[in-house]
Amino acid sequence: MRKNSTGGNAAQTTEMHWLQRLPHKSAQAWRPRIALRAVYSRARQHNDTEQAMQDLRAWSNWALRCRLESFKRLAVTIKNRFDAGVRGMLNHRSNAFVEPMKGRPQQIKSTARGYGTTRNFIAIAYLHLSRLENLPAHPFAAAARAK
Repeated sequence: MRKNSTGGNAAQTTEMHWLQRLPHKSAQAWRPRIALRAVYSRARQHNDTEQAMQDLRAWSNWALRCRLESFKRLAVTIKNRFDAGVRGMLNHRSNAFVEPMKGRPQQIKSTARGYGTTRNFIAIAYLHLSRLENLPAHPFAAAARAK
C-alpha cells in the first residue's frame, strides 16, 4: 500500500482494489491519501489558483467527515494554513530541501557523543554546517614530514 498506484501491473492493481474494500483502517486511509495525491497532481497540471482552492477545499471537507482521526487533524491543519498549502501546490515546493539539513545535526549528535552541554553541541553543529573555508590545520593532525 505504500507504493504509488501508477506503474503497477494488473495483479497489483487488482490486489489494491481488493484491499480497499476491507474494513481495516489502513484500507480506509488509502482512499483519502490517493485523493489528496490526485488534488496535488491536478494542481500541477492546470496551475490555476481557483481550481486548486476548490479541489483542496473539497478534499478537506471530505476528510473532515471521514472516520479516521489522523485525516481529520490533517484537514484542520490544511484549513488553518489553506493559502500556504495552495501556494505550495502551485509552486511545486516541498520540504525536500530542509530534510537533509535536519538530518545532519542528528548525524553529528549520534556520531560524536559527549559534548557535555547543549551549548557545546550547538557550537559543533554550527561548525559542521557552516562550510567554512580557509580554516587552520587540525591541531592534533600529524605534522607533515619534511623531505
